[in-house]
Amino acid sequence: MSGGSYSNLAEHQPGDLEARRGDIEAMRDRLEELANQRVPGAARAARLTRYVLIHLDLAEAKAKELTDAWHAVEWCDSSDYSDDTMRVALANWLERTDPTYG
Repeated sequence: MSGGSYSNLAEHQPGDLEARRGDIEAMRDRLEELANQRVPGAARAARLTRYVLIHLDLAEAKAKELTDAWHAVEWCDSSDYSDDTMRVALANWLERTDPTYG
């Protein structure tokens, strides 16, 4: 079998990009080298690959911001929190995270 230098990155499955960050970064670096050599298409592919990495970073940041909200709902649905406790936790989270709230 040929290929595989980037763990067959082109055959990624939905939801597994974060786990393949190292391969994506290596591909970005290689595409940037090729762009510097003026290989047609490499600059655009490098730019789009950088966008993928930026969006992964943004998704991680948003997921971190949601931690308390997700926690409140998860604990309510698993009967560790009452519905009232979950509602208070979500309201507190909203007040802390949304400057336009209130």
